[in-house]
Amino acid sequence: MAERRHQGKAEDNSSCLWIMGTTASAAQQTVSVGHHSDNGQSNGTTDSRRSISVNSFQTLSIHNKAKSIITNKVAPVLITYNCKEEFQIHDDLFKANYTIGRISDNLPEHYLVQGKYFMVCDIYNKIDVLNTTGNYGVPNFRQAKGSYPVFGMGQPSLNGFKQVLQVFQQEGYEEILFFCVREEPVVFLHVKNDFIPYTPRSKENLHENLHNLGRDVKVENLELTIRKELYNFAQLNENINYVYNDIEHFKDEPQTICIRCEEDIHVTEEVYKRPFFTKPSCRYHRLPLSVDGLPLQAQIDTFIHSLRGTPNLLLLQDSKRPLPALVFSCQVGVGRTNLAMILGTLVLYHRKGFPENRGADQNTSIKKREQLQVIQNFAKAIPKGQQIVEEVDTAITLCSEMHDIKEAIYEYKQKLEAIGENCQVQGNSTKEYFLQRVLQTTECYFYLVAFNYYLHEQYPLAFSLNFSRWMCRHPWMYRLLAGMNMSELTAPCDLVTKGIRVLVADDAQDVLSTVREIKVANFRRVPKMPIYGMAQPSSEACGSVLTYLTDEKRKYTNILWVTLREEVVLDGNGKVYTPREAACLEQPISVPTDSPEQLEDFDKLMEAMKMVLAEDSRSAIVFNCHNGKGRTTTAMVISVLVLWHFKGIPENTEDELVSVPDAKYTKGEFEVVMQIVRLLPDGHKMKKEVDLALDAVSETMTPMHYHLREIIICTYRQIKTAKSEKEILLLQLRSLQYLERYIYLILFNTYLHLEKKDSWQRPFSVWMYEVAAKAGVYEILNCLGFVEFEDPENTPLSRLHYRWLQQSTNTLPFRGQFV
Repeated sequence: MAERRHQGKAEDNSSCLWIMGTTASAAQQTVSVGHHSDNGQSNGTTDSRRSISVNSFQTLSIHNKAKSIITNKVAPVLITYNCKEEFQIHDDLFKANYTIGRISDNLPEHYLVQGKYFMVCDIYNKIDVLNTTGNYGVPNFRQAKGSYPVFGMGQPSLNGFKQVLQVFQQEGYEEILFFCVREEPVVFLHVKNDFIPYTPRSKENLHENLHNLGRDVKVENLELTIRKELYNFAQLNENINYVYNDIEHFKDEPQTICIRCEEDIHVTEEVYKRPFFTKPSCRYHRLPLSVDGLPLQAQIDTFIHSLRGTPNLLLLQDSKRPLPALVFSCQVGVGRTNLAMILGTLVLYHRKGFPENRGADQNTSIKKREQLQVIQNFAKAIPKGQQIVEEVDTAITLCSEMHDIKEAIYEYKQKLEAIGENCQVQGNSTKEYFLQRVLQTTECYFYLVAFNYYLHEQYPLAFSLNFSRWMCRHPWMYRLLAGMNMSELTAPCDLVTKGIRVLVADDAQDVLSTVREIKVANFRRVPKMPIYGMAQPSSEACGSVLTYLTDEKRKYTNILWVTLREEVVLDGNGKVYTPREAACLEQPISVPTDSPEQLEDFDKLMEAMKMVLAEDSRSAIVFNCHNGKGRTTTAMVISVLVLWHFKGIPENTEDELVSVPDAKYTKGEFEVVMQIVRLLPDGHKMKKEVDLALDAVSETMTPMHYHLREIIICTYRQIKTAKSEKEILLLQLRSLQYLERYIYLILFNTYLHLEKKDSWQRPFSVWMYEVAAKAGVYEILNCLGFVEFEDPENTPLSRLHYRWLQQSTNTLPFRGQFV
């Protein structure tokens, strides 16, 4: 009687139950189940979770005609009236904690995939813009122009896929490489005589597929998990599952689909691989591309790996043999499919030859656009750069029947720049959206150019290096990419007079108490060396510093003064100011330079020092940044190393004794640093000399509590006490930047030693590319982290691209133009 009361209203129409079994088998277990309810007990919510006993579950979820249930240690057994149907429900099904929910209050509730998603039909009439489903079985089926066997299409059903394969067979294609470029999970449900694709969607974004699932999520495994869930849902609900076909008007929704066995549900791999089973020359690959087009390196690696297994795509084979068909498919067959088609066309360029008319075919009108600055810089930096860019532009045009990446960039750019500065509330969020679209699409375009450059080098070598490793050996490309937003160069000058930006006093805390004497904060000198550092001086302070350096005691006649600031600095009425956004007064506004590669901070300084020291070996070298701390200290250490190589390096045979917590790490003996040390000739000596220079520069900075080596571990330790995710990310980035800067100083000192015989004719940046990169330095920097405490693979910032992009990311409102 107590059990019947627990079941309540749901048991009113059920037969009496006789429960048999041991105490263990009859013990209550919890499971969340759903049933149609019209009694309004959901309290207006769209999701609910219920736990009930196994006994009540049997009454609620098993067919109403059940006569008796017999339980044992294996599983309950259901016997119907006619005693002809018998099955077991496995114990793990009872233990599953499934969630039920509804899209809206007037629609029924049912089980949710992964606890929160609704299954939505993946194909509908409106997506087939090219009207190809009837003839080819798939939406938006097309071939790239120029007679290249590169094809694109939208998502087919199982029968649709079989139909398009017949088309390829009729056209005489014996070898097919089919790529599904979807990153989101797709399952195919048995409907009539076909299997129709469905995808999980969230209630808040029913029109958007799941995306950015994370590095550790393999979409194939997720599809298998979803299939198991859907099958279990059907078992719990009389073989019925609920799906949605009309998410515009919800007419007759949700739809019911009968699922009697797991074979009524196919995953993507089964739909595409099974028809190829008897066709060994046809192969299927999953190439998950993000809907945002990013990231691309790992995906291009997967693509290249599939090409290596296709001899007819390589120059090593007879060039007269027929090319395989490269077929790409996403949901609609537009964005990601278009990107993949361009990749395929570029590969076939190098196999078949470039089109005679590189401007595109005669039926296509090409709009001449001014090339983006980041692409211009790229073209200037590589051999045959302009040709490589033009080849990519032609491939884009050949694949542009449904989408043109370059045109998309300019469309987003126009919309971005059309939003006025006065749209402060709604406009800024809209600006941010279009800015992200411009950046993402430009990055895709950039990677296409990089990929073609890669093909020029690696295709003749049968892809001896994969794309990621090749990119690691060309790290300057990451620098270019990180600096692609140069809009600040075109920011209107009247932003301040209009009150959109304000002038903020550029004061720095005078920790070293030097303002009274020199009139500038944190003025200091490296002991026994003509190297000075300080905070930002006013015009008056500049005169005071020059008077100090040229007086009778010091008598400097040549002075090299280097300002290290990236911000605009204004001097007025004896004070120094910098412009800031009115809503972000604490955040400096960096102005990009025409030399985005950070390594040239080394090259230009080296050239300037060589020039001034050649004129006068007693020249003074002065540096300043905002507070005279981070950037100034780094430049002073570089100058110390250069001067030592000009005038002689002091001997220091004593090991540094440090008696503080984390002494090993305070001395910079991190595992990743020691990897570099073991790689370099006389590596321990290179590190020791850098440590000596760091100590020399820091000797007069004790009150500032800033030592370029010791601050690495100090910053990393602060992560534990961070109060927000944003603060954690910032501290992770800073600690890795400090670690990376320390490694660069060791590499720079190695360069000074090895290139001294040639008077450093080869710049440091070139040496890094021609020597250090080939020795594997960038592979180490691409997995940068504190392996003593964590696995760098779990930290995205450990990778060069992500780390360098993050440090140049501008979170301020967009001003000016995207050039």
